[in-house]
Amino acid sequence: MTGKYKKLLFQVLRGVSDANISFADLRNLLLRLGFEERIQGSHHNFRKEGVEAKINLQRDDGKAKAYQVRQVRMVILRYKMGGDL
Repeated sequence: MTGKYKKLLFQVLRGVSDANISFADLRNLLLRLGFEERIQGSHHNFRKEGVEAKINLQRDDGKAKAYQVRQVRMVILRYKMGGDL
């Protein structure tokens, strides 16, 4: 299972297919990175201690919205996350 998340992390960090990232996979990646999730309607809000940025995801026909994938990428890069997946 770890290989799946490494592959997804690589796909997110490459940034060539932001519109093709599964919402469920991105959600699970954030949970695996230690984020806490709160759901308010269709909004899935993620926070993590030590991370100023708040991440908001919404499902778009089973996919994560491309601009939200870009936001996740920026947070992962800024805080140097994912090295232990």
